[in-house]
Amino acid sequence: MYIRKQDCYTENKVFEYLDMNDFEAERFDMVRKIVKLNRADHPWADMTNEEILVSARMKLKDIHTGKEGYTLAAALLFGTENTLASVLPHYKTDALCRKVDTELYDDRDDIRCNLLGAYYRLLDFIHKHLLDRVCLEGNQRVSVREMIFREVVVNLLVHREFSNAYPATITIFKDTVVTENWNRPYMSGLVSLETLKPHPKNPIIASFFKQLGWVEELGSGVRKMYKYCPLYVKGATPIIEDGDVFKLTIRHEMESDTITEGVSEGVSEGVNENEKQLLNLIRKSPSLSAPELSKMIGKSLATTERYLSAIRKKGLVEYRGAAKNGGYYIIEQLQNNAERDQ
Repeated sequence: MYIRKQDCYTENKVFEYLDMNDFEAERFDMVRKIVKLNRADHPWADMTNEEILVSARMKLKDIHTGKEGYTLAAALLFGTENTLASVLPHYKTDALCRKVDTELYDDRDDIRCNLLGAYYRLLDFIHKHLLDRVCLEGNQRVSVREMIFREVVVNLLVHREFSNAYPATITIFKDTVVTENWNRPYMSGLVSLETLKPHPKNPIIASFFKQLGWVEELGSGVRKMYKYCPLYVKGATPIIEDGDVFKLTIRHEMESDTITEGVSEGVSEGVNENEKQLLNLIRKSPSLSAPELSKMIGKSLATTERYLSAIRKKGLVEYRGAAKNGGYYIIEQLQNNAERDQ
């Protein structure tokens, strides 16, 4: 009741004694790279770590107490695990796979790092346990899994009420994915496109994610899920329940029903699922660059380049063209084209 009646957001709580040593410096470097990739002249690209926090309104003065300092939002986005344990002891995000063992779990990731790190860890967990389906939008092949579950992950991280100790969870069952998090509700019951009335839960954090290109305007995530869920599982739509606990249920493909495309058995030997996904994308759309592939698979550029390096060393792909304007090609396809041309 207290949280519902508050006229301010808990993300703006000021911690007078937080300083830059309480944040992970490498996260600021990551942010600079991402915003520059999205927009070459983004002002954050040339800012110091402190300037980024000030620009993002994560250093404030509490008008009630007169205290000035970094906010809970700053700690949540950039804080070390020790910092988070100090300012928000109950904070964590639990990722569980319960396809077989529904009482305990088949796999688990107990995530207590900051939100920037949690975003990538949750996506990695989803890539590990959920199969993909690809659709065409114009001339571009789009990962349906990425379009749906990036929105699911962002919703779980951005729109929860952090002041409550109720743990945020994402659970992968045999044919559904269910997320639950404590919420500051504006309505109660099922949410549909007709009843959707977007309200900001943590506007500072949401705005920061928007600068990274991970979210768009309020409500766009729900509309995306309604668009892509039927392409992932025929006829499926997301089930969204608003209340003190916000619950989201998404149906996913079971292995026997999913179409796997592209990589032949001979090529896929010794290749992990992430590398196989890249090979499928390159096979279907030759000349894709590392930044393009990074966006399509929903991983950081550094991680994508590591996978690309691995499949290049295995002799499966080749980079052609100038350093900035080139792209990746399947070597087998290049050889077949060369033989056909002869």
